Amino acid sequence: MLLIGQFDSPFVRRTAVAMNHYGLRFERRVLSVFTNFESLLELNPLGKVPVLQLNDEELLFDSRYILDHLERQVSPERRLVPEHPLERVRVQRIDSVALGLAEKSYERGIEFSRRQPEKIDRVWVTRLEDQIHSALSWLDALNPDPWLYGNQMTQADITCAVAVTYLREKQPSVLAAEEYSALLRHNEYCESKDAFTASAYSRTEATQSGWSPSSE
Repeated sequence: MLLIGQFDSPFVRRTAVAMNHYGLRFERRVLSVFTNFESLLELNPLGKVPVLQLNDEELLFDSRYILDHLERQVSPERRLVPEHPLERVRVQRIDSVALGLAEKSYERGIEFSRRQPEKIDRVWVTRLEDQIHSALSWLDALNPDPWLYGNQMTQADITCAVAVTYLREKQPSVLAAEEYSALLRHNEYCESKDAFTASAYSRTEATQSGWSPSSE
C-alpha cells in the first residue's frame, strides 16, 4: 500500500500510526497540500490528504474512512475500536473530540501561516481558540492512565496524541503545560511507542511545505 501525505499532518500521521499498530506495511509518497496541490487533485478530487492507494490501486480518501476500511482487514486483537456497542460509542466519542481538536488547530494555523497579518480574522481566531481549549480541557479531564479509555490503546489515543503533537510543534503558544498536564503526559507516553516513532512528526516536511515556527 502507498500512503500519500506529510508527517506534519495529524490526519496523515493518525493513519500511519494505526497502520503501524495493525502491522500493515506501506510505502509513502510525500506530497504537500500546498506545494503539490495540483498533483493531489489528480489523486483526490478535493486535493486533501491522506490518500491511501491499496494494493489493487484503488484510492481511498479521508483518514476516517481509510481507518474504517483498514480496521475491517485486521484480526480482532489488533483492532483499535472495540466491538462492544457501548465501548465502541465511548471510544468513538473521544476520537471525534480529538479529531475536532486537530481540525480546529489546523484551521487556526492557516490564519497565521497562509494570510497576511492585516488579513487575519481575529474574531475567527478567538472562536477557534475557544474550541481548541474546550477540546483540550475535555480530553485532559479524562485523566488518561495511561490510556484515554480502557486498558489498551485505541484509535482515540492515536488521534489525540498526534493532535497534541501538532499543537506542540506548530502552535506551542496555545498549549500551556500547567493547564493540560495529564494530556501532555499522555502525549509523551504515546509518542514513545514504536507505532508512533516509526512515523514520527516531521519538521523537515513541515518546512518544505512553507510552514515555519515564526509564522504565528
